[in-house]
Amino acid sequence: MNEVDIRVAEWRSTNALRDIRQTVFIDEQHVPPELEWDAEDARATHFLLTVEHAPVGTARLLPDGHIGRVALLSQARSKGLGQQLMRAVMAYARQQGMARLQLSAQTHALGFYSQLGFVTCSNVYPEAGIPHQDMSWEPATSDPS
Repeated sequence: MNEVDIRVAEWRSTNALRDIRQTVFIDEQHVPPELEWDAEDARATHFLLTVEHAPVGTARLLPDGHIGRVALLSQARSKGLGQQLMRAVMAYARQQGMARLQLSAQTHALGFYSQLGFVTCSNVYPEAGIPHQDMSWEPATSDPS
């Protein structure tokens, strides 16, 4: 069985966080670099997902409860790893006392986040040329486990 690890990672010293986002958002989805890299990275809590010690996924959590930049390399998709990553972020947020989590989901990923208990709370809007919808999750009404 493959060894899966999800840990909090330091933004400045963990190049894998940037490498994964570069591959997924800039190279694959053609998000402009000036939209991908922002000042929020310096204040966010970053999560790194590794399989057999190889970095394959990342996500970030802002102090206000916004989850973003959830990305898995192509070889790690459709294996349940994204759910493991999100559950780790959600558990961490709960430990930090966050009462509500929010995210901006690409519309093709709405089902993924819905399975985790997130509900849509906006109309569709474009972000970096990609259709998105806002979603939210509250631990009192949803259980990610």
